[in-house]
Amino acid sequence: MLFFINSTFNQKNSGIEHAQLKRAALFRKNNEAFKLVFREWNPNIHRFLGEVGISNSETLCMFDYFQKAELVEEKILHVEDLDFGVDSLTYNKEPNQFRYLVFQGQQLIARVRYFGEDPLERVSAVEYFDGFGNLYRVDFYDFRGFLSLCQWYTPDNKIGTEVWMDINGKPVLETFNKYDGNHKYTKSGWRLNGADGAIYNFTNIDELTLHFLNLLNEEYWQDDKANIFIMDRTHLADWALLNLDRPAYTVLHLHNSHAGDAQEPMHSVMNNFYEFGLMNSNGYDAIVSATEKQTLDVSKRFNPQSKLFTIPVGVVPNEVFSEKRIDMKERRVHSVLVTARVAPEKRIDHIIRAIGIARQTVPDITLDFYGYVDHRDDDSAQKAINAAIKEYHMEEAVHQFEYANNVGELQKDFQVYALASIMEGFNLSLMEAISHGMVGVTYDVNYGPNELIVDGENGFVVPYEGIQEMADRLVELFTQEDKLQKMSTQSYELARRYSEENVWKAWQALIDDANKKNIDYRSPITEGIGDQRIYSTKKSK
Repeated sequence: MLFFINSTFNQKNSGIEHAQLKRAALFRKNNEAFKLVFREWNPNIHRFLGEVGISNSETLCMFDYFQKAELVEEKILHVEDLDFGVDSLTYNKEPNQFRYLVFQGQQLIARVRYFGEDPLERVSAVEYFDGFGNLYRVDFYDFRGFLSLCQWYTPDNKIGTEVWMDINGKPVLETFNKYDGNHKYTKSGWRLNGADGAIYNFTNIDELTLHFLNLLNEEYWQDDKANIFIMDRTHLADWALLNLDRPAYTVLHLHNSHAGDAQEPMHSVMNNFYEFGLMNSNGYDAIVSATEKQTLDVSKRFNPQSKLFTIPVGVVPNEVFSEKRIDMKERRVHSVLVTARVAPEKRIDHIIRAIGIARQTVPDITLDFYGYVDHRDDDSAQKAINAAIKEYHMEEAVHQFEYANNVGELQKDFQVYALASIMEGFNLSLMEAISHGMVGVTYDVNYGPNELIVDGENGFVVPYEGIQEMADRLVELFTQEDKLQKMSTQSYELARRYSEENVWKAWQALIDDANKKNIDYRSPITEGIGDQRIYSTKKSK
């Protein structure tokens, strides 16, 4: 079995989750079984995965696994269905807060929240109050309709103990919070009531994760070939996969630059998400990069003994290649598109400045960008965008939109895709853009954009942080229609590098290597041991 390890899945996701979806479709099409493994608790995860075509049989959540809630018949639970142990209740709805206030007379019994975007108003959480109005417990419900997590509060209004239940309401997993020696409030441990009847104690979630992965490796064990564990978010399992009880084929997957400064891949400090994994990379069987350039840089810098594979994280479905090609003259004239998080590292403000300069020659250039706002650093990314718009008086030329799910359709309507990131690991949006005939203009940034765009063929690769050079190329494209069309045609052709056939060949090479791994394993002694405590007691008598 192939296990792809991630943290969680939401309605709005990053490139890693989108890459997993494309990979899932490819593996499904080639009849290769897989599981998307998620470590974090998320009461909405099955709902969100179902909306994008991932079945429960392809999903394995760590908390579900321990709660025996992998396959649950959905139940719709309303506020009136809850039993508070008292009669004569009134329910006051606060629609703007997506909740009900539950009273007995003048006494507040509970606040009941429901899933705000759900027209059926399924219960999502219940906050309980004592006779003095103090919050003492919060119950969280899975979207599928069962109590999943109880948080018990301390007298000073902090979460003391968290308890996860199975679908019958029996506690199976607990974690404890308290002050440490430095008076920092932190988790002090985890306790699991195992399916085997044993009680397990873990210092931290990494030890719990190791136990979980050991159980998976044992449950899906085959004597003739290894299970394959691939870390899509490395920090979630980098230590655990080095300490498995049974052999497995383990893979460190680089979804971003391995270097903190992507422009100095050989000498800069390491990306902190990959530091532990790369320092211990000889303990894994393979390292996957999305581009040939990164594979080469990893090989030169670290000289790992692990096998190195280049596997694009993007896949262009076969049906895209059979779609009607859309000429540049049929698209919005002089239009630029960006689909990305509004985050400091994406530097959308650089693109706006480049367009502002280019508009001095081609005054009708417009930019539309789609993506959710990352509020880090006091909304620094959004503030930089607003400042650039104001500086170049582009209030009517720049249009900002929320996260979009119909990216493919959008790309068919625009001419140029622009990118000015600090670093990348591939950039799915740019790959999708060229597959729909868009012409790319990108900084020469590692990794991905400077391979997806072949300079002078399907767009331009301009110097890193070259705002003026980006502006010059935009002017060149929008004043030379023949060149713009020629590059669009070449984009369609170069997208074939990421066809299902080519990407599957790359994955097949890794799977073939995994199937060759020697997995000789000797189980611990389990027979003839008995209960030594009983034996010792009898003998002493």
